[in-house]
Amino acid sequence: MAERIRLYNAKILTMVEGQEIFDGEIIVDGGEIVEVHSSLTSRSALPLCKAKNLSPLTSIDCHGGLLMPGFKNAHAHSGMSGFRSLADDKPLDKWLNEDIFPVEARLTGEEIYWMSQLSVLEYLTSGITACFDMYMEQEWVARAMDDMGFRCVQTGGVNDFSKDVCIIDYLYNKYNVPGSLQSYQLGFHAEYTTSMENLRKIADVVRKNRAPLYVHACETVAEVKGCVERWGKTPVAFLDSLGLFDYGGGIYHGVWMSDEDYEVMKKRGMYVVTNPGSNAKLASGIAPISEYLKRGIPVAIGTDGPASNNCLDMFREMFLVTGLAKLREMDASAIDAREVLRMATVNGAHCMHLDDCDVLAPGKKADIILIDLNQPNMQPINNIEKNIVYSGSKQNVRMTMVNGKVLYQDGKFMNGIDAEKIYKNVQHII
Repeated sequence: MAERIRLYNAKILTMVEGQEIFDGEIIVDGGEIVEVHSSLTSRSALPLCKAKNLSPLTSIDCHGGLLMPGFKNAHAHSGMSGFRSLADDKPLDKWLNEDIFPVEARLTGEEIYWMSQLSVLEYLTSGITACFDMYMEQEWVARAMDDMGFRCVQTGGVNDFSKDVCIIDYLYNKYNVPGSLQSYQLGFHAEYTTSMENLRKIADVVRKNRAPLYVHACETVAEVKGCVERWGKTPVAFLDSLGLFDYGGGIYHGVWMSDEDYEVMKKRGMYVVTNPGSNAKLASGIAPISEYLKRGIPVAIGTDGPASNNCLDMFREMFLVTGLAKLREMDASAIDAREVLRMATVNGAHCMHLDDCDVLAPGKKADIILIDLNQPNMQPINNIEKNIVYSGSKQNVRMTMVNGKVLYQDGKFMNGIDAEKIYKNVQHII
């Protein structure tokens, strides 16, 4: 029987539109939130848990901390954690071709399993409860995530050097099963690593499944220039002309955009997933976040991989989203912290098709984090939401719960997670 958990003595940020932070408690049962209520509201006036045979209730005192939806890492390469600090201080093309692609060619599925689990450990310490992962050997990745109890949406990373395009059709239909922690969206690596023949095959898979598609696009000036030279169009416009975005989807990075690119994304209802840490470290550029928002294109946030960032830290990413946008626009009022917090939670969930993980409300999945407000960087409490974005850090994450199970609490990994074994195995692989 699933554990019932009461989270009490807390401040609650539900991320429900228009709802302010309030003092209250949350009841979790069977992986779902069954009650969210204010300390000022009588519990007798609220719906009771639907379960007929209730299991014992475990209570967790939040000591005045903040309960909020977990962060959604909307672009990641979890299996690259073993390459952290292996290939740094190089531009993207040299980083990929001289260092990353050659070593990736030697990886086995089991090695990717352990490296993916190492990334999950870091996600949990950062309050990340789900990731949108693109990497190789995706059945091994799914096994790694399942064994950790972590929620993961994978997307296809196929290109001319990997498995046949038919794999994304197979995995899309295998992993999209109701109730599973694992799901899948169609995708491929990038225009510059994929031939016209394979692009047409991918477009056929999109049409067959009537599904959205996700891809790296418009990350660097060289990428955009090369696509224009090859096809006479920018990456977004070119891929759309092949029917790849007929059912929406999104792009990762989206740094160097044209007016036509924006129009395509708006028309198709697409998301952009910005990766400011990685783009800054690789000197790829600063994404035009203000322009996306002005045009009504939703923005989510990703860390990118631990080989290019090198830190899987949503707090750092949130600060960089707003800080770099202000610098790019030379406008300190650009991109309000509340908007950034929404990108890191609600928008990320919707981009990943995790619509039941976006806010804290009855019937939603219990993917919840507890932020410690009783630390110097969170005091005084003038504005909690802005504190999280501008001064928050991993040290403030007291608890990370995924699907109603506490996986990280007070600096320790829970639910049978053996961090030392993961560290040892990854070090052996490297």
